[in-house]
Amino acid sequence: MLLEIKENPSNSEAVELVEEAFLKRAFLVLIVCCKVNYDGRAVSKLGLGERTIIIKGDGSFIIHQDRKLEPVNWQPPKTKLKVILEDGNIKITGKRRKPDERLELEITKVHVISYHQGSDREDIEMAGYEEDMRQMILKNPELIEKGFRPTSTEYQTAQGFIDIFGKDNTGKIVIIELKSRKAGINAVKQLKRYMDCFLDHKDFVRGILVSPSLTEDARELLEKNKMEHINLSPPKELKSQSKTTLDSFKHN
Repeated sequence: MLLEIKENPSNSEAVELVEEAFLKRAFLVLIVCCKVNYDGRAVSKLGLGERTIIIKGDGSFIIHQDRKLEPVNWQPPKTKLKVILEDGNIKITGKRRKPDERLELEITKVHVISYHQGSDREDIEMAGYEEDMRQMILKNPELIEKGFRPTSTEYQTAQGFIDIFGKDNTGKIVIIELKSRKAGINAVKQLKRYMDCFLDHKDFVRGILVSPSLTEDARELLEKNKMEHINLSPPKELKSQSKTTLDSFKHN
């Protein structure tokens, strides 16, 4: 693995290292004092502060502050990147055409700059998410109840997309909201909003919240609105594992 690290470089030295990293399509990390300007789908400005910049070989451009999980600004892969030295400061610009947007750093001081070229071709395997629950139910609809027939997923309404839309064995519409973790009152409210989109069919619509467990206030609101809950956990075994075990479930 190729690795370059420099502490407290001059701005001209830093520009040379950034250019090298761009040329080699390396994974670049900078700890800097900078301003940030964005112009595109919206407009934003961030004053001078200490930030961590990550630029990947695929063009991903990410700016982190020293708080919160999410970056304060970012652009996706295939961003066109350019670095220059202007009036003693470093300017790194990321441009895209679709949509037309521009993210610009003005760096006054570089504390640390590093880049490396490694080898990582693996794709992450994930399990235990709502999509896993969806696929599990589609393959075995009787996890909901005998005779349940799913007719569509991501069914669009004015209130968003219903996770699973179907009918029971009597022909009643069934709206299913999936939560891969303990469901709270907001999940119940979301399900109710979906059901309200079918007020013309109110006598023929059932709302079912599917999750491993419920908060007490969520349970009370479900009962108040005559909606149902099924205890069901998503499978947590990866596809690369030989066996899949589904957690037991029951109607409340």
